[in-house]
Amino acid sequence: MKVRGLRSVRPMTVLWYVDLALIVLAVMIAANLRFSGDPEGHMTFLQDAIPRALLVGLVLTGAMAMFGLYQEHLRPRLSDLVLRILLAFTIGACALLVVYYVLPPAYIGRGVLAIALVLSLASAVATRLTAARLFHAGTFKRRVLVLGAGDNANIINDRLRRSSDRAGFTLVGFVPLPGQKVAVDEKLLVHPHGGGILSLAEELNVAEVVVAPDERRGALPMEEMLICAQRGLYVTDLSSFFEREAGVVSLSVADPSWLVFSGGFDHSLPRRLSKRFFDVMASGSLLLVSWPVMALVALCVKFESPGPVLYRQVRVGELGQEFELVKFRSMRVDAEADGVARWASTQDDRSTRVGRFIRKARLDELPQLFNVLRGEMSFVGPRPERPQFVGMLAQQVRYYNVRHSIKPGLTGWAQVRYPYGASVLDAEEKLKFDLFYVKNHGLLMDLMILLQTIEVVLFQRGAR
Repeated sequence: MKVRGLRSVRPMTVLWYVDLALIVLAVMIAANLRFSGDPEGHMTFLQDAIPRALLVGLVLTGAMAMFGLYQEHLRPRLSDLVLRILLAFTIGACALLVVYYVLPPAYIGRGVLAIALVLSLASAVATRLTAARLFHAGTFKRRVLVLGAGDNANIINDRLRRSSDRAGFTLVGFVPLPGQKVAVDEKLLVHPHGGGILSLAEELNVAEVVVAPDERRGALPMEEMLICAQRGLYVTDLSSFFEREAGVVSLSVADPSWLVFSGGFDHSLPRRLSKRFFDVMASGSLLLVSWPVMALVALCVKFESPGPVLYRQVRVGELGQEFELVKFRSMRVDAEADGVARWASTQDDRSTRVGRFIRKARLDELPQLFNVLRGEMSFVGPRPERPQFVGMLAQQVRYYNVRHSIKPGLTGWAQVRYPYGASVLDAEEKLKFDLFYVKNHGLLMDLMILLQTIEVVLFQRGAR
């Protein structure tokens, strides 16, 4: 069988390892340059150089993750890419100074740090330009064969393949199943030539077979699929493929049995404790640094229009329990004088001037940190909705109530991946991301969402 090694590795994982290795190398080169005339100082630095260089690498790559530089779907313009990298290195350098203040033994020296930052920044730009070329050429893309050519298989063709520049795979073809309709373009069909699925996969240098029939009963060549799995090919069902590649749970494809048996939904005691610890630490830290901003916002809200500074609204939380969400008032006091709940809209005329700004900058949501500390919300999770909307959406959107199996969040996977939603259609699209988070949430994912939220706020995406 042909080697498929590179195409079975996640491209952004490779990029992270490359960045980390180059930053460590940059620190070592910087030390050589800085201590070129000081052999004693050079020897002293080398005694614990690797751990200190790794610390620099982890902080800088963490800052790059914060600005979305390890997101597979992100394909920014060159100017936007350079801006993100510059901002990431600025934040990373500040973070390193804080680390060095707390842990003085980790300090590598001003000269070494300055040279290392310049070299690392240049390498970060160069690696992304190189990665863009390799990715466009398909070097890191897995070659995928789809078993089935009906409506389900065509979903991959419509929703994922047509954004192939953003996908981590290349579709090499669709294998029609006997007795099932063909919905994909005939040009995309491939047929085994007497040797079965494995032989076709070897011929096409395939790394993964995605099982996407319209009807499973009696239609799947299970023995051939088992042989493929035994020979090292990934055999994946359509729902899992969508979940992994798009970071969503496809509502039109997922069935209850897949949701039950596909894993996830971690509610173990260690996970609950780690999530609560993360909530308290993240919300407490943000309160410590943001209270002057909160005081200024409160004064601006108070002086601009009559009415309370804080706005309280009933929302639906974990297991359907209602709680009172607190935020800075951004609309007139008569915004819902008739008692009818309404979604916010673009350029909503109910918003005050201060309100439009604080909503755009997400400052109106800072008082929700107290909801997090009280345990009514989590820092990361699905955004809580109003009971009026929940009742309507639960009737119209499949699996909507599954999002209430965990605490709602101040930010979430849907917030960093999808713009502000103000309709049933938007709620359905955001639910795909919420279900992905509910199934896959963990401490690392919470941290990544927190970092990406900073990017969303800085670039002002999705607010109304």
